[in-house]
Amino acid sequence: MAVINCPGCKKKISDKVKTCNHCTLDLSELDSDQLASLNRVSLINKTQRLMNFSFVAMLLFCGGFLFMFRDNIQPDTWQHNLAMGSAILGFFMYIIIRVMLLFTKRKAS
Repeated sequence: MAVINCPGCKKKISDKVKTCNHCTLDLSELDSDQLASLNRVSLINKTQRLMNFSFVAMLLFCGGFLFMFRDNIQPDTWQHNLAMGSAILGFFMYIIIRVMLLFTKRKAS
């Protein structure tokens, strides 16, 4: 008896069960087309989630950058430090998420 990932919800299940305990997917009626379709939907969901995170990272970057130049904020104040931290965090998050997205798309093809 082996433990596998459910094609529908990706949670751990036994390879001997007929239906998933978590998402109630009937594994006995799955053929290769349905399995490929489930994998495609899972990949699309993961890509969309990464795109949403990418958008949030871009908002952090732009918001921090714009806040830094609002009202001539002086260096070494908490507003300046917050703006710089937000811009730096957003920039690095954006780069990391885009690399993850690139690898996800390459894995799909």
